[in-house]
Amino acid sequence: MGVTAADSNAALQARREAAVPRGLGIQLPVFAAKAENAEITDIEGKRYIDFGAGIAVVNTGHLHPKVKAAVAAQLENFSHTCIQVMPYEGYIRLAERLNAVVPTRGPRKTVFLTTGAEAIENAVKIARHHTGRNGVIAFSGAFHGRTLLGMALTGKVVPYKAGFGSMPGEVFHLPFPVAYHGKEVEQTLEALEVMFRADVDPKRIAAMIIEPVQGEGGFYIAQAELLAGIRRICDEHGIVMIVDEVQTGFARTGKLFAIEHSGVQPDIITMAKSLAGGFPLSAVTGKAEIMDSPMAGGLGGTYGGNPLACAAGNAVLDVIEEEGLCARADQIGEIIVSALKEMQASNSLRGVIGDIRGLGAMVAMELVAGDDANRPDPDLTKALVARAAQKGLVLLSCGVRGNVIRFLVPLTASDSLVKEGMGILGEALRECVAERTA
Repeated sequence: MGVTAADSNAALQARREAAVPRGLGIQLPVFAAKAENAEITDIEGKRYIDFGAGIAVVNTGHLHPKVKAAVAAQLENFSHTCIQVMPYEGYIRLAERLNAVVPTRGPRKTVFLTTGAEAIENAVKIARHHTGRNGVIAFSGAFHGRTLLGMALTGKVVPYKAGFGSMPGEVFHLPFPVAYHGKEVEQTLEALEVMFRADVDPKRIAAMIIEPVQGEGGFYIAQAELLAGIRRICDEHGIVMIVDEVQTGFARTGKLFAIEHSGVQPDIITMAKSLAGGFPLSAVTGKAEIMDSPMAGGLGGTYGGNPLACAAGNAVLDVIEEEGLCARADQIGEIIVSALKEMQASNSLRGVIGDIRGLGAMVAMELVAGDDANRPDPDLTKALVARAAQKGLVLLSCGVRGNVIRFLVPLTASDSLVKEGMGILGEALRECVAERTA
């Protein structure tokens, strides 16, 4: 049974609740019918401005014409052979292009998979095989996926780990330094030295993994000092440095990859989300010597590097270059930050927006009470997401304390559309705050 003219959002929500387990959380009970660039229309005909981009998946916009054309052309030839059975040129070409631009220590090689979590799992597998070690160090607030190892690496219990039993062993977490919360880089690096003295011999650590900007954790930016310190410690102890660019990659931060802001070169980078403009594709690119460690058959997957997704990925790289989306990310970020600062300074919202941060068009605001970083306001955050949706704006929340609004506008959105969305945001936030004080 498909969607009919008689279907409503409420009716489909009832069907969803009957057919789909509750563990698949839904932020908005609104069902998409059509999407184009940075706008979505639901099945009742209501228009939404999309400030979520499918959680950073469509940096090139919904159904970019070049991506759509590339997939259609590939579909005329074949949709699947399995790369391990009979390979195809699109996979090789995309690997060559990533090897040329991904800022890991070179020369480089790339393997394609399907999801971000799968990329993380394979990056750790490769690091373990290369080093002959088991341990992995990650960070508090990190998000690396919902698979078993992904959950173990993720630095947040609820909802990702709660009730799922014991996690894989030899995964350790360091505090992520957030100056807004009084946590400095020096403290994190000192905690690492304590870990090496008290908990685990560094010779047992295969890899350290970090997001250059924490995604689900709240869009906290990893300082260049922190990344350089991790690089130094990894070199000192023969540890593989993995950077998770699943959410930050492909022009989102004003660079093709967020790690480029620091000048640090990791050994392996994981990618997914906007790599293929909405098609399921992930990648692991790294130093050839490390990537070549597993034997033939040790890497792969039935759908990894699907021909349609690879065609989309090649088109995405073309669009990013041809349309100057790295520079465009900076322009969009400036519009968003400027609007947020105006809201922050306004009398009606004084003390509500505690922090504004971001790189390029990866921007966040942290909602607090009384301008106090130690008084997060998750209730206001939740109310704002719901009110904005009522007004036709898709917003995403995040953060370990549930009080961060993250902005992931498609990089192909026009200035006028971004400003319209920010206007809706301001109106919704003022209404939510006013209702509290009424």
